[in-house]
Amino acid sequence: MTGVRAVRSPRRRRDRETAHYDCPVTSESSPPIRLLVLFGGQSAEHDVSCTTAAHVLAAVDRSRYDIEAIGITRTGQFVTAADAVALLPSPTHGAQPSEIKALEPVGAATELMATVRDGRADARIVVLPLLHGPLGEDGTVQGMCELADVAYVGAGVLGSAVTMDKAMAKTVLDAAGLPQTRWQAVSEVDLADEGESIITSLIDDLGLPCFVKPANMGSSIGVSKASTAEELAGALDAAFAYDELAVVEESVVAREIELSVLGNHELDVSVPGEIVPGAEFYDYEDKYHDGNAQLIIPAELPDGVAEQLQDLARRAYRTLRVEGMARADFLYEEGGRGPLINELNTIPGFTPISMYPKLWEASGLDYSKLIDRLVDLAIERHERRSAKRNTERASRSGI
Repeated sequence: MTGVRAVRSPRRRRDRETAHYDCPVTSESSPPIRLLVLFGGQSAEHDVSCTTAAHVLAAVDRSRYDIEAIGITRTGQFVTAADAVALLPSPTHGAQPSEIKALEPVGAATELMATVRDGRADARIVVLPLLHGPLGEDGTVQGMCELADVAYVGAGVLGSAVTMDKAMAKTVLDAAGLPQTRWQAVSEVDLADEGESIITSLIDDLGLPCFVKPANMGSSIGVSKASTAEELAGALDAAFAYDELAVVEESVVAREIELSVLGNHELDVSVPGEIVPGAEFYDYEDKYHDGNAQLIIPAELPDGVAEQLQDLARRAYRTLRVEGMARADFLYEEGGRGPLINELNTIPGFTPISMYPKLWEASGLDYSKLIDRLVDLAIERHERRSAKRNTERASRSGI
């Protein structure tokens, strides 16, 4: 990325809440884990997912994992591991992904997971979903893994679904009293029925300019900045191309700060990093196509602000019922309201220019070890929840 300035920060003493990582489940002497990497998918973030998968597959420790990569086409077909890997982009900076095609379909999702489990009851299986956006990051794939009774990396069904839907996540964060910018949700149906009055109400409440986003989408896809009533109407139409619900937010003069969170019960939070957009705002080109954004790690903040951001990241993570990992995005309004939560991303990008792994690297956890930690957390949660389910089954059977 042009202009990137990443500064490795000194390790800081963790507070009591983050004094230890969750106990590792894997070790150098453990037998290899069967790691099933899911990528591609049917959302508009298909290409981002392919690029993420290429870098993760290049970085994993193959002495610890038996890797199986499963690609999902834009039409929802699953393709075999060999075909999937062959169709991934080379993990080099700026590489563009190829279209995943169903060369050898392996069946529907339920068939796939049944195949994964068949005859391998004692095998340690972990699914690593690298699926950004709807039908991957929104609880759907997570529910599939729950039904198949396999461990999987990242947030569970509830945390994934709530966090993916920006309107619902903001509603929950508001209820918890966490600071955010002013916002409103608009449905496509309501806008069709009451377009002029809704546009007027949005401008009266939020002012101009304002930002419009699809409620269920990431990577800045479908995001627009509107400075007039006409632009606001057009921005809503653009957002509705991806979702039936849009979120409209006030525009603020603020710095964009991000932190990485890792953990299930015990949480670790990285140093903060700042994004200085190369465009008017941090858009898709800046994120994935070698734009001119600068990533400043660690962010240069006044005394006490980094700790305030880390505390808010923990609170938001727990409020939204996230486990495994998330990237917490903030707007820092200097001289005003201070840190404002923008959103949490439960499957953040893992490309070479993505903030989530960069922030952990600056905090002392390298890319390969980060993947190990995520797998450990997936296994720990699965074993913990399986024990609860087994107790319930035993109780019902009278044992």
